[in-house]
Amino acid sequence: MRENRGMAKQRTPVLKVSKLSKSYGPNPIVTDFSLEVWPGDAVALTGRNGAGKSTILRCLVGADKADSGTIEICGTAMRESNPQVRRDLATVIDDLDFFPDLSVVEHLDLLARAHGLPDAEEAVDEVLHEVQLVPQSGQLPGTLSSGQRRRLALATAFVRPRKLLILDEPEQRLDVEGVEWLAQRLKAEREAGLAIIMASHEPRLVDVVSTRTIRVGA
Repeated sequence: MRENRGMAKQRTPVLKVSKLSKSYGPNPIVTDFSLEVWPGDAVALTGRNGAGKSTILRCLVGADKADSGTIEICGTAMRESNPQVRRDLATVIDDLDFFPDLSVVEHLDLLARAHGLPDAEEAVDEVLHEVQLVPQSGQLPGTLSSGQRRRLALATAFVRPRKLLILDEPEQRLDVEGVEWLAQRLKAEREAGLAIIMASHEPRLVDVVSTRTIRVGA
């Protein structure tokens, strides 16, 4: 009996979305959207601007409230304030509002320690090198270029524990080299068992990272 419960737990998807719908005023944006994402699964949402990709992602992370439908993360109903959800979910869906008086390294250190990483300092150093922000580590976020702020936003996701990573056009403001770095980083994360759902207009990123592609609004 105990073994059966363990097997059932293993069959729980990291993300389960059932019949998600969202309208703005009289205009339906998303209708009856359903999806399951499993460990090692990377789902890319593609489609034209305005098709509803960002709306889906904003509902998934609790930034917008769906009109109907259910969202579960690792078997737990999605509530942004739920500690278990906050532990399992990392997101980059908007330009983040950084604390104006904290430097780049202080932001990442705060996140790493808040999530209980035992080797927070080492994790922050590794991420700073990877996103190429070591020279800017002492700067305030407001002094960074738009591309550097995008790298910092990605670093805030990579520096913390996560089972599910949700990204909205993460390639924005990255140069060709940056897009290739991100593609290989996300591929490695997926191969290590992370579940990913992202919206993207970058064919290279979609080709390298995704295991499934869903065209929204088709």
